[in-house]
Amino acid sequence: MPWTNRLKETRLRHNMGQGRIGLFGGTFDPVHSAHVMVVRKALGELQLDKLLIIPAACSPFKPENPPSKNEVRLALLNAAFDSVDGCEIDLQEVERGGPSYAIDTVRSVSRRFPDSELFYLIGADHVPTLGQWREADELAKLVTFIAVPRIGESKVEFPERFNGKYLEGDPIDISSSKIRRLLKQGKPVGHLVPQAVDEKLIKLQVYQ
Repeated sequence: MPWTNRLKETRLRHNMGQGRIGLFGGTFDPVHSAHVMVVRKALGELQLDKLLIIPAACSPFKPENPPSKNEVRLALLNAAFDSVDGCEIDLQEVERGGPSYAIDTVRSVSRRFPDSELFYLIGADHVPTLGQWREADELAKLVTFIAVPRIGESKVEFPERFNGKYLEGDPIDISSSKIRRLLKQGKPVGHLVPQAVDEKLIKLQVYQ
């Protein structure tokens, strides 16, 4: 099945009976093994009924650095998560275009799953800045934030009025920027990405 059709299918699946929904956003440029490990960990540790993987059209934190083409990132996401039960690729931010703000995405998911409890995964480095996010007061009412530990960073308290916790386990030292750099140098990245993603990268010859 072509990746475009498969993405459309996942986007259209609605199950209003699911009560614990995770949201995992990012540019995923490209997706790597740490992303997959975080998804598996969150699904189990948080006992999620579904985890939405939400590729951003453009990060509001890096507006000067637009990500790679949507079709490339989405093809790699499909390769990474095709065999992971309980997750779904949500295209809403890509389709909206422009900077991707958490409040817009959370409101959309809240309307889709009105009776569900929402959990929003973020890098631990974003925890101190949550109060500066767009419509932070409203955002704090809608979701519980789940922080993903980072190498070399100590845990900090969540700002007042924000509910949150840290995922358990040790952080993994993999970054998309490192993978892009290695690919540009013509070096292998199979040790940093799932096998299906590595095969797709070789086939598509992107980030060269």
